[in-house]
Amino acid sequence: MGLDVHRETIVTAVASPGRQKAPDRVQAIAWAAQKRLCGRYRRLSNRGMPKNRVVTAVARGLVGFIWAIAREVEGKPHGTRAIA
Repeated sequence: MGLDVHRETIVTAVASPGRQKAPDRVQAIAWAAQKRLCGRYRRLSNRGMPKNRVVTAVARGLVGFIWAIAREVEGKPHGTRAIA
C-alpha cells in the first residue's frame, strides 16, 4: 500500500533530509524530475498502459535527469530549464 500512495502523490522536499546538502541547482533539477515523472506515471497509468511499460517509460525519463544532474555537478552544460 505504501508504494501505491507514493505513485499517486508528489513527495515534497522535506521528505528527504539528506537532500538539503545538495546544491540549489541540483535540487531544482531533482524537483523538476519529481514533478515531471510523477505526472508522466499518472498519465500513462490512467491511459490503461501495462504497468511494466509505464515503469519503463518513467525510468527512461529518469535517466535523462540523472545525466543532467551529473553534468551540473561537473560544471558542464546540460540543457535543462530547471533553475534554482
